Amino acid sequence: MKIQKILNNNVVITYDSNDKEIIVMGKGIAYGKKVGMDIDPSQITKKFILSSTNYTQNIINVLIDMPLEFIVMTDKIVHYVKSKLSLELHDMVYISILDHIYACIERYKNGISLTNKLLWEIKNFYKDEFKSGLYALKIIKQDLGITLPDDEAGFIALHIISAEKDANLNEVYEITNFIHNITNIVKYFFNLEYDYESFDYNRFITHLKFFSLRLFSKKNNEHKSNNDDLLSLLIEKYNKSYNCSLKIRDYIHNKYNYILDNDEILYLVIHIAKISKEGEQKSV
Repeated sequence: MKIQKILNNNVVITYDSNDKEIIVMGKGIAYGKKVGMDIDPSQITKKFILSSTNYTQNIINVLIDMPLEFIVMTDKIVHYVKSKLSLELHDMVYISILDHIYACIERYKNGISLTNKLLWEIKNFYKDEFKSGLYALKIIKQDLGITLPDDEAGFIALHIISAEKDANLNEVYEITNFIHNITNIVKYFFNLEYDYESFDYNRFITHLKFFSLRLFSKKNNEHKSNNDDLLSLLIEKYNKSYNCSLKIRDYIHNKYNYILDNDEILYLVIHIAKISKEGEQKSV
């Protein structure tokens, strides 16, 4: 591979064996070199395949002045996320996390801190992603000697969630707020204190995550079944849970102009009856 363009001493643009334009990185990979000279393969630590003009420019904008230690840190973090969450992450997630870490360190140096208003929700609704955010803070402390607040772990978690859901950060904020509001409806309807570690609570959160993806993608339930008889039985057995599900139905209709079908109400009743302990000793 030959250097096509030098971004800095550690980052160059070249072409791979399939004639695809790529960015390669490595410590001192371009030091003392010029365009047209060979790249030492042993120096390469990271590659990005450039797939579109906007994508390419975004990567270049982030990498052109990026210190190598930030690239190395982010590589450790992304590797951890991939292994712990069994995810295949798009390169742009690497770039978004890298850019965020660099920006938050710059804010730290200038005495500026940001409050993550969704921190509580991220901790409780996306536990594995938040743990990955905490791991990122651990790596930052090890490599830079800087201790960042948990708010930043939450922000990094949002980038990971965005990659998982194939959504932008605004959509992730919307989904997280949606889950927060639905769980609050149930909480105040039953005057509950949630057990955030319980199996039933986490099943409910998982259900809401999947439902929210359908809601925000404007997709209706494609797997409708004839469960009206079962719903009638559950209404009789778990009437409070059913009434709570109707409040949720009305909230979703009013705010999102989406009408829950009977299957969706059925699953809400089942989950709500579990976490509210309505009819304790009765099986759902």
